[in-house]
Amino acid sequence: MTQNVILDSVDRALLTELQNDGRLSNKTLAQRIGVAPSTCLARTQRLQNAGVIRGYHAEIDPGAVGRGLQAMLMVRLTTHSRPLLGPFVEWVRQLPQTRAVHHVSGPDDFLVHVACAGTDELQRLVLDFTARGEVGRVQTDLVFSSWTCGPVTPAG
Repeated sequence: MTQNVILDSVDRALLTELQNDGRLSNKTLAQRIGVAPSTCLARTQRLQNAGVIRGYHAEIDPGAVGRGLQAMLMVRLTTHSRPLLGPFVEWVRQLPQTRAVHHVSGPDDFLVHVACAGTDELQRLVLDFTARGEVGRVQTDLVFSSWTCGPVTPAG
C-alpha cells in the first residue's frame, strides 16, 4: 500500500524523468534533475519503498505481438459483494488478453481492457466471462485508437 509521501521538487522531477524513460541510468537521471548520483539513488529507493514507484515496464504494441483487436468490457456482477470481488479480479488478471482491470462506480462494476488476436478470440473471451456465475452482464466496445498521455504529475 502506498504511504502518504511528501514530494519536493526533486522527487517530482525524478518521477517525471522516470515516467518518460524508465531505463535511464542513475547517473543520467541524477544529471537531469541536478543532484548527486548517491542522492538520486536514495530518493529513487525511498519512492520505491513507499510504493510511489510501483515498477518499471516496457510498453509493447499489442498489434505487433498478434493482439491487434482491443476492446473494453463493461462487466456487471450479479451481486456487488466483497466475497465475489477478489476471486473475480484474480481470474481476470490471469487472462493473457487482459491489459487492465478497473473496479468502477456506476451501473457496471468493472471495466476490463483486453487485447485479442481477432473477433473469434474476443467472442470466446466474452463467453468465458458470461459463463461465470458471478457475472450478470458484459457489454463490449471495440477500441479503434488509443493515446497515452504525459507522465502523472503529483498533486499540489
